[in-house]
Amino acid sequence: MNVAVVGGGAVGLSTALALARHGASVTVFERDELGSGASGLAAGLCYDAFADDVDAAVAADALARYRDLNLFEPHPYVWVARNESDATAVREQIAGMQRNGIAATALTPTELGDRYPALDISGIEIAGLARDAGVLDPDAVVATLAEQAQSDGATIETHTPVSLSSPRTVETPAETRTLDAVVVAAGPQTKPLVADVGVSLALKAYRAQALVTDPVDATLPSFYDATREFYWRPKDDALLVGNGAHEVDPTDWNPDADAEFIDRSLDRVEQATALGPACDRAWAGLCTATPDGAPLAGQVADGLWVATGWQGHGLMRAPAMGEYLAADVLGRPNPLSEYLPDRVDPTRFDGSEEFAALDDPTRGWDE
Repeated sequence: MNVAVVGGGAVGLSTALALARHGASVTVFERDELGSGASGLAAGLCYDAFADDVDAAVAADALARYRDLNLFEPHPYVWVARNESDATAVREQIAGMQRNGIAATALTPTELGDRYPALDISGIEIAGLARDAGVLDPDAVVATLAEQAQSDGATIETHTPVSLSSPRTVETPAETRTLDAVVVAAGPQTKPLVADVGVSLALKAYRAQALVTDPVDATLPSFYDATREFYWRPKDDALLVGNGAHEVDPTDWNPDADAEFIDRSLDRVEQATALGPACDRAWAGLCTATPDGAPLAGQVADGLWVATGWQGHGLMRAPAMGEYLAADVLGRPNPLSEYLPDRVDPTRFDGSEEFAALDDPTRGWDE
């Protein structure tokens, strides 16, 4: 098959790699540099800590593929609750994870403090520990996927914006190509691209923010505070911190982090650790959301597939979802086909749905 993949982020490149390895002739079109969208700005958290069996299966597949690519750096993931309602939810999550065979354990505040003395455990009711979690370097993920895809025969064209004149026809500034299949994995731009050929997606964009601190002198896990709603992950000798997001127009948004976000995030780190680091750099990026929180990943018209709506988990899931999409395009078997088709079918909505991109406007960006 002759296939075009529109979008040079982690999902698009993973799909191109899988297609090429299964014998397809693949061209990736990226309007800017590879990884210039959400993938390059992602936090890089990567874990299997899901109580839902479908999410757990996708995460396990993705983590295994990242390990095979030598892109996965093991790093425990801890999440904490500070009130009884959140604590009950954490206990239920851990029980569900354990039923799925995930190495997740409940910790008392004292046990948490013994493991990580730099954490301030005051006010914490319970903690969950996912031992098999890790972190990714987004730039390394994009570069490795692109290199491997090209090694397997894929062609990558950057600085090449495209439009669709039919579900199978891609138009660039230089030419028009008619293909056997087109996969659009272009983040928020997926919606207007496929709208040109009469496909309506239930998709919204939201702006999420992150910062990297100055170096900190402490051993810390990746961390999510379910009550205060923020997260961090170790990044080199510093912390990458994220919290807060809001719905935006994807054609008009600010890529610079807000001063209020920076101040609030640093205050939360200081409350949780008493370390008090300063901000080294900060930014904002776009994520995509769907009405039910599950992505849109599958066929939407004859010869046309989409992959978007990741709710901040696109980088984490990319290699698993790329394999799944490639198998769907090529009509090949895939282990995730047992779990995913109904969950991620992009035609489960008609595109006219009214919904909020974020149930809570303080939700963090935890890709």
